[in-house]
Amino acid sequence: MDRKGLLLVLSGPSGAGKGTICESFMKKNKDVRLSVSTTTRKMRTGEVDGISYNFISKDEFEKSLKEDGFLEHVHVFGNYYGTPKSVVEENINKGINVLLEIEIVGAMQIKEEYPDAVLIFVLPPTICELEKRIVKRGTETDDQIKDRLSRALSEIRKIDEYSYFIINKDVDEAVDYMESIIKAEKSNVKRYSQQIINLYQEEK
Repeated sequence: MDRKGLLLVLSGPSGAGKGTICESFMKKNKDVRLSVSTTTRKMRTGEVDGISYNFISKDEFEKSLKEDGFLEHVHVFGNYYGTPKSVVEENINKGINVLLEIEIVGAMQIKEEYPDAVLIFVLPPTICELEKRIVKRGTETDDQIKDRLSRALSEIRKIDEYSYFIINKDVDEAVDYMESIIKAEKSNVKRYSQQIINLYQEEK
């Protein structure tokens, strides 16, 4: 039975640990493709162009946007973020699972266009822990940290739009949960019911 790949969407508040989970997950799951998002923000220490993000100018982003080059996009904290459309669709049509690590606004765009997408919400253990993680990064001012915490609380209220949630207390445990979610979705009757019926009818 030919199956399209799963479109996995991982999102949650800034500082919840999405990037760390993705990195650990991809090391263990070589059959899943991580879609590299495109952004206009400045590169942070330790990031690599083409791996962490595709870093481009605002003009380049807006040009691609006009050409319908993004599966989803969002403008937050003065910068654009987006998921290139062609690569994602090509992999899914080949039966390859694709993982997106994106903002919640983008995840809602994906949900509207791709109802079969598997949306996973990453939560910090507590708001206090989230604040510690953001402060530790050392990339935001005090006012920006307050804005991020306020935004995080607002984003958490949208969790009922998601299929699953993961509380990121331990990265290895979070990765285990993600792997379990994929196994469950590969046996989801609603996702594959017609294909299964057609397959068994053909074997009669």
